[in-house]
Amino acid sequence: MTWENRAEEAQQALSDLFWNPAIRLFDIEIPCPDGACNTIFHYWWMAHAVDALVDGYERTQDAKYALLLEEIYEGLLTRNGGAFPNELYDDMEWMAIAWLRAYKALGVEKYKAAALLLWEDIQTGWNDHMGGGIAWQKSQLDYKNTPANGPAAILAARLYKQFGRDEDLQWAEKIYSWLKHNLVNPDNGFVWDGMNREGDGAIDKEWKFTYCQGVFIGAAVELFRITGEQAYLEDAMRTAAASEKELIEAGSGLLPDEQDGDGGLFKGILVRYLGELAKEVPSSFGAALPLLVRNAASLWEHGRDENRCVFNTDWSSKPAERVTLSTQLSGIMLLEQLAVLEQLGDREAVINEAI
Repeated sequence: MTWENRAEEAQQALSDLFWNPAIRLFDIEIPCPDGACNTIFHYWWMAHAVDALVDGYERTQDAKYALLLEEIYEGLLTRNGGAFPNELYDDMEWMAIAWLRAYKALGVEKYKAAALLLWEDIQTGWNDHMGGGIAWQKSQLDYKNTPANGPAAILAARLYKQFGRDEDLQWAEKIYSWLKHNLVNPDNGFVWDGMNREGDGAIDKEWKFTYCQGVFIGAAVELFRITGEQAYLEDAMRTAAASEKELIEAGSGLLPDEQDGDGGLFKGILVRYLGELAKEVPSSFGAALPLLVRNAASLWEHGRDENRCVFNTDWSSKPAERVTLSTQLSGIMLLEQLAVLEQLGDREAVINEAI
């Protein structure tokens, strides 16, 4: 129960310190007296907040999470002008993934409707520039990147699992294939960020983000679960191993500090989908579980303000007074993954090493 208790403590801090009932959304940072910090609408942060609340509900079945989901649904609609779609395909994908999970957990029809509406819009991002792929945003249809294609493949695969529509599986396989053949290093499985950002066809190979590794791993795991094809699992494990080799900080063994703002969410995305991978492979094989345990132990022991249960962008040192919502969500995602894995018997001994 150790990680379950820790996840619950972090979720309670999110509710107590970040929730703003006046706007029915989370404040984007703390301290935020009278909501003064909310000068920007971080749509995709709120999508991950929904995802984190679903984590809490699935773990506890506590109605408080369901009530917050109801509130944030209405707050998001109000803040986004009465509808969910926006200009960024990756943002919409995260929102659709979150509400699809909420629908699966709670059966609320409007959550399903939100996910399906967003999915219809997301499909319009696929075009022939760069040989296919979903664009990053509607105003730049020739720029294709991992953040717009990894989550889309995850979403399409989960829609197929939920509703059984063959076209969704076809979309998942098509998006995944394009992503693997265009933005995954064939030598080691490391995932590059994007291509043609400046209209020159170049691939941004120097942009090494945890985020990109996470969404490719997640897409591979979802397709493995549907098809049973071992090649997908092998892709995921290869990228997990490359992530550890390329991104882990020497000496600490920890994931990198990618700062706050949007970067504060990047590690959370990787650890969420490493957790999904860890559910599919034995604890004695692969990089996923040891990496999760090592980072979670450091986060809890060194990267947490014990009085507030809030987290730093650097999981080896305590946070300052100001903490962004993105950073808090990443910590919660990690703890929630450990809470789930703790319940699996063959993982117990490994996880207990970090307690």
